Amino acid sequence: MRVLKGANLGLMFILEVCVLAGAIGWGCTLSAPIAVRVCAAVAAPAVFIVTWSLFGAGGGRNARYPLRGTARAALEIAWFGLAALLIGLAFSPIAGLVFFALWGVNAMLRLVWRQA
Repeated sequence: MRVLKGANLGLMFILEVCVLAGAIGWGCTLSAPIAVRVCAAVAAPAVFIVTWSLFGAGGGRNARYPLRGTARAALEIAWFGLAALLIGLAFSPIAGLVFFALWGVNAMLRLVWRQA
């Protein structure tokens, strides 16, 4: 069981990195001039990084303004949901759905196992 719990936390980290990759991918695949694509590819992950570091980092332990309970759930749904949308727009809708489904399973296991 210990290995599974560790793997679940590892999956959470991978999902967080995929959020940033999806934001960068979305910016790069916009049908806009190159300057706009570069700005979007830099700004989109920056917004995700700032939001997560302020409210969600380390399960709230490392966040400047940690959220708990319903507010934390809303943050995660919005953060990972928007990332799933961007992944779907940048790569394929199936990729976005798979990403969101993986996050859903991860979130449920973190609740059951009382992980951050």
